[in-house]
Amino acid sequence: MQPHLPFRLTPKSPSDQKRYASGKVPITTLIEDYIHERLDVEGDFQAFIQERNTVANYKLVGDHFKFLFSRFLPEVLIHSQAQDIRIGREHYDRGNDFFGWFLGPRMIYTSGFFTSPSQSLEDAQDQKMRLVCDKLQLEKGERYLDIGCGWGTLVATAARDYGVDATGITIAEKGAAFGTEQISRMGQSERARILTLDYRDIPKGPYDKISCLEMAEHVGVKNFQRFMKQLYGLLADDGLFYLQIAGLRARKSALGFNPEDLVWGLFMNKYIFPGADASMPLSFVVNNMERAGFEIHSVENVGIHYSLTIARWYDNWMSNRAEVVAAYGEWWFRLWQMFLGWSVHIASQGASTCFQVVANKNLDRFARTRWVGATNLGERDLRPAIQEVKSARHGT
Repeated sequence: MQPHLPFRLTPKSPSDQKRYASGKVPITTLIEDYIHERLDVEGDFQAFIQERNTVANYKLVGDHFKFLFSRFLPEVLIHSQAQDIRIGREHYDRGNDFFGWFLGPRMIYTSGFFTSPSQSLEDAQDQKMRLVCDKLQLEKGERYLDIGCGWGTLVATAARDYGVDATGITIAEKGAAFGTEQISRMGQSERARILTLDYRDIPKGPYDKISCLEMAEHVGVKNFQRFMKQLYGLLADDGLFYLQIAGLRARKSALGFNPEDLVWGLFMNKYIFPGADASMPLSFVVNNMERAGFEIHSVENVGIHYSLTIARWYDNWMSNRAEVVAAYGEWWFRLWQMFLGWSVHIASQGASTCFQVVANKNLDRFARTRWVGATNLGERDLRPAIQEVKSARHGT
């Protein structure tokens, strides 16, 4: 180990010590040793993540091939409703306390929107809710559908602040219960609700506005085009669709991929988001949306906002270490420490990112003047400008 580094890897057994004494090890081996407590990272853990290339490499190991054939490929090829519900609930129904220990009081499991790198997580999440609603140009009385609504914060906020009739869809029973309580607490029970359903069973539209924030990854590559066509059918002809989806960078290399991107993706699919295999380059997403009949209005990359968000999630997780270990054990704490810590840097270097896509039906009669003065990433409140355009359009 280089003495100037602000961390130290401490293997527990003689055999492990021998392995780490011989130079860099595959990062997958290091992670397995760490989460199973065969190895400690002493000192600054985030410094270890930042300097990971000094002690680890990104070689594929036997466990990768075992996972690929025993779990990854079957999940990619099957993607049945029963499988997707089972896998989804294993993750999202783990416990509201578990997620609350890193998400914080807003319980928003998606990127915040920062207007300054120093903003708090809560401010960024509040700004994100407004950004989504403004990009969708929500208006009072509209039917609004949020697919993969998590703990219901966006649904409740849209109903309260924009006056829409809001329906959230989730397969997570614990998340739905939390969301229903939150809707009631915010006084929105008459115009907002959470339905515990698989996306295949969404009630018929039309919906004036539809959002889907980081749920589409879970439908899988196999079902992605069918899902886009389903959403097209649910959306009103003059409606708007907001899709936020985690994606991978399209990067040229000798192998056609970056080794760390691949190894990180396999780690994520094995331990964090099994079955979420539709995290793809932007070209895949846009092509499928256009084939389904959508016209793309805007695409914005929010990867750096995700890095800032996950950095705050990491800090929350570390501050709640005692509670996490007491309730779920050291293995879960270490796994998510690794996931959150690594993901901060993965997002900041562009290896994994996130796209916000706003679209409408590609119909000749669609009123495209609505995009004049529309809200885009980083802009302030443009609702007065939007209202002016609407008034001119309607002759009022």
